[in-house]
Amino acid sequence: MVVPLWAWFAVSVLLAAMLTVDILLHRDNHVIGVREALLWSAVWIVAGISFGLLLFAWHPEAAGVYYAGYLIEKALSIDNVFVFALIFTYFKVAPQYQHKVLFWGVIGALIFRLGFIFAGSELLERFFWTAYVLGVFLIWTGWKMAFKRQEDIEPERNLFVRLVRRLISIDPRFHGDRFLVRVDGRRRATLLLVVLVAVEATDLVFAVDSVAAILAITTNTFIVWTANAFAILGLRSLYFCLAELLRRFAHLHYGLAVLLAFAGVKLILAETPVGKLPVPVTLGFIVLTIAVSIGWSVLATRHESRGGGRARPDRRP
Repeated sequence: MVVPLWAWFAVSVLLAAMLTVDILLHRDNHVIGVREALLWSAVWIVAGISFGLLLFAWHPEAAGVYYAGYLIEKALSIDNVFVFALIFTYFKVAPQYQHKVLFWGVIGALIFRLGFIFAGSELLERFFWTAYVLGVFLIWTGWKMAFKRQEDIEPERNLFVRLVRRLISIDPRFHGDRFLVRVDGRRRATLLLVVLVAVEATDLVFAVDSVAAILAITTNTFIVWTANAFAILGLRSLYFCLAELLRRFAHLHYGLAVLLAFAGVKLILAETPVGKLPVPVTLGFIVLTIAVSIGWSVLATRHESRGGGRARPDRRP
């Protein structure tokens, strides 16, 4: 599918307009409640589904591929939410400033992912063996997610956070929603900027396997980019919806592990006589896996709740 330049421009303008409305409505740094988060989540989900319908009118097969990539990214985003919650808790970020951190974190995530998408797509197109490398990487990542538990995350030990502390003078306090302040005549970074770097660095790690998983479905950069963009842009609202409910998804990481491994196998099979799996098969497998893992999680935590236990989800390694 050949995508004209005007289509890239139109989607970019649309996303920029929606982001502008979002940041203007939250410029007062108010605490986002569950009701508002649900409303914005619905807005972004409707936007993502509507874009898929536009693709369907233009190119029906492309729409199926887009929805498959969108669902994978949306599912993997739930794991991001858990880690973001840990970062905010670790640094004791006030609820009213969390949206601003996530907003700029998402902007950075889109830029990083765009670079990964073009680089990964070009490698897959030029070198067939790249599919085997990425396929094995995704299978290995899925195995780690399913069978290895992660120790408590310490954001301050992150390489990028330590690098920022070495390069920039930091005032180890919060100054409202400001990332930079002037103290004693010197410009310094606030603790909120350190939190933003921790969020960006975390998403940079997540972006590698999520982008690779979508590239296993298609190497069309426009579809991969839009699927990522519409899924990621709803991440902030998803965080405020799910941050307090993540304990109910105790077994979701098994479903995510299966999806990553499936993407890896699919990527490898595409370079064999088997060829690419049909889009309906891919889409159906993704929906079934997400539904089963969420259903299993809800049933398991309901049983533990009745027994007085408290489930705690595993975290991505």
